[in-house]
Amino acid sequence: MTSTLALPATFGSDLVRGIGAILLYGIVGLLLMFAGFYAIDFTTPGKLSKLVTRGLPNAVIVTASGLLSMAFIVVVAIYSSASDLTAGLITSLVYGLLGIIVQVLAVRLLEWATRIDVGSTIESEKFAPASVVVAAAHLGLGLVVAVAIS
Repeated sequence: MTSTLALPATFGSDLVRGIGAILLYGIVGLLLMFAGFYAIDFTTPGKLSKLVTRGLPNAVIVTASGLLSMAFIVVVAIYSSASDLTAGLITSLVYGLLGIIVQVLAVRLLEWATRIDVGSTIESEKFAPASVVVAAAHLGLGLVVAVAIS
């Protein structure tokens, strides 16, 4: 009994197109994550990268939650993008950037409403429970913005 594996005629081109799409979406995702990190860093008192490097626990918690919330937004922006590769990349980039802007503004507004002094919280060398509230705000609002994109 002989069996043959038959692949569609477009298999090779489909595979190359898929690999290209993964690479391009990966680049867009990475750029959006960088933009998200710098947006958080720019709008948060203190230099987050330096505070994280120093190992300050609250800075690590706030930064990590901010990056996760940005990842939610980027993933949903990519998932919700158009099926055409070019249109998909453009919509991912636009939705992702808009999502990051809305996320940063919403978190800052929530921090203002709760009267949390984020600057002194993230610069503290001891764990501050308020950092968990800021982290929860990042994650919760990131999910809200991500779902709004879809």
